[in-house]
Amino acid sequence: MPRYHIWTVGCQMNEADSAKLAAGLQRLGWEETHRPEEADLVVLNTCVVRQKAEQRGVSKLAALRRLKERSNGRRPRIAVMGCMVDLRPDSLRERFPFVDVFARPQAFGDVLAAVAPQEDVGGEFWPETFPQTAGPTAYVPVIHGCNKFCTFCIVPYRRGRERSRPIAEVTHEVEVLVARGVKEVTLLGQTVEAYGHDLPERTSLADLFRAIHGIDGLERIRFLTSYPKDMTDDIIQAVAELPKVCECFNIPVQSGDDTILARMRRGYTLSEYRDVVDKIRRRLPAAAISTDIIVGFCGETDDQFRRTCDLLAELRFDKVHVAAYSPRPGTIAWRTLADDVPQQVKMERLHIVEGLQEGIAAEINARLEGTVQEVLVEGEKGGKLNGRTRSDKIVHLHGQARPGELANVSIEKTSAWSLQGRLVD
Repeated sequence: MPRYHIWTVGCQMNEADSAKLAAGLQRLGWEETHRPEEADLVVLNTCVVRQKAEQRGVSKLAALRRLKERSNGRRPRIAVMGCMVDLRPDSLRERFPFVDVFARPQAFGDVLAAVAPQEDVGGEFWPETFPQTAGPTAYVPVIHGCNKFCTFCIVPYRRGRERSRPIAEVTHEVEVLVARGVKEVTLLGQTVEAYGHDLPERTSLADLFRAIHGIDGLERIRFLTSYPKDMTDDIIQAVAELPKVCECFNIPVQSGDDTILARMRRGYTLSEYRDVVDKIRRRLPAAAISTDIIVGFCGETDDQFRRTCDLLAELRFDKVHVAAYSPRPGTIAWRTLADDVPQQVKMERLHIVEGLQEGIAAEINARLEGTVQEVLVEGEKGGKLNGRTRSDKIVHLHGQARPGELANVSIEKTSAWSLQGRLVD
């Protein structure tokens, strides 16, 4: 029986893609191994959104080259897929001649055609191939690609334009996952609220919520990542009306300065962003909202950075994912803007944001001490169960419960990063 090994770095979409490819290989009789030296096929699912992620992929390729050179008779086939691969991978072939196949995101068939050309993977193969799940949660991509072309972002060039999956197809996948024991699905997209805009029937994410909400056995629905201008009143209303949809929003703002937002080509002003947050909080006062921040973008001054800190202090997000800007070859910023903020300054700003947010998150989470929260139990580690609240807060808990159970947990201790508690009747 042939064996495969998949290494994944990057976003949840990459994780979902890797799980899909693994399911296809298993369906054709391949067996997974966690040791690349034992594999007949090694797949690297790569990310180049940040320089650090790209460097990890390059380092992994260097290790695989050494593995291939010293293997005694067992020379694994190597496939590189994901955002490292563009439409013309000639430069990658020159740089990594030992790689057997390069495949763009979701080009699962290209990988199989290179390593198992004799297999029949016709038109119904991939739509009827669903990832295996090791726990009660699963990612479900619902829209691929992005039309926004922010100046710092490589995603539209790698994943293409927005392409929504039909509601019936998504619903079928969720039904299969739930039948296998999944209790919570996260609907994925680079800009998930754009779902359905490209479909002939002109549907929406709110329609998709309603379509899967009635599936028996499904307990929770999450969604990410959001684009501020795509967040409609209908979507907010659907979150408020449908009990299974978690009141949890991830809406990247990226900067607290309008000049920087325009330079990023984000397509909205801070006033418009505040309006979106205000709509959510007026309709759903207990909603959790997280955001993304890029520090040290081209030309960012000290005053502009301070305005970002002021915005975080004003809006008080539950989570902030912060990254230092790194130029991505091929993007608009890489072609037209100078990367003129010193790396040391970028890191200083990153640490300032991290410290500011740690204090805010600690204060928000402290309000939950003494309350009872509904937690979906996901697993066990270090003798404690762990799971997440509806607002996506990690909880470590004492008591007896099985993964997949919805448990009431009395919160006894909090920090900026997680909660601790005990199961109650």
